Amino acid sequence: MRIFPIILFFLGLSASFCAAQAQSTADPFKDGPGYAKIHVASGFVCPASIGPFERDAAGENDVQTGSDICSYAALDGVYGTIVLTPLTGPYDAKASLAPQFIEQEETGGKQIAEKTLVLGSKAAPLRVFSRAYRTARAESLEYRILFTGVQIGNWSVEVTMEYADPRDSAAEKQFLNAVYGAAVKDIPAAPQ
Repeated sequence: MRIFPIILFFLGLSASFCAAQAQSTADPFKDGPGYAKIHVASGFVCPASIGPFERDAAGENDVQTGSDICSYAALDGVYGTIVLTPLTGPYDAKASLAPQFIEQEETGGKQIAEKTLVLGSKAAPLRVFSRAYRTARAESLEYRILFTGVQIGNWSVEVTMEYADPRDSAAEKQFLNAVYGAAVKDIPAAPQ
């Protein structure tokens, strides 16, 4: 009876496919108070709004890395994107963000800064890697994209901001401080 092993093989294959489908369609966020979205795996809270920014999306970002995303927008084309990725080892922000750097450089972006930002609350300051690119100029505005990243617990928290300087600089700083301050508060420290 050679047919029985073949049937078992296909049943197992079918069950594996269904499990994979169920896993990839599970929402990584649950509803929280005030229309917040709570990232189930990390505990990070994506509020409905951060200052002038309103959340316009929350969900799965990359199945292979397990990263999830919260996207925000404000008037005048200012955008903030938060990417949470589980880590299995030390985090290197520069290496993790390298594909985005390459994309900016290939599309004409000019690197204008790379430094460590001190963000979050005064009680728990966080040293965050950052790199900024100028993407365009118009009249008195310089359009920029800022990439930031840091490890918090067993997670990388990366924020990308698109804004016009100097018009949106205050909103950019407010968003970054709010996100990284919340990340330090919401995401548990890595076990020692």
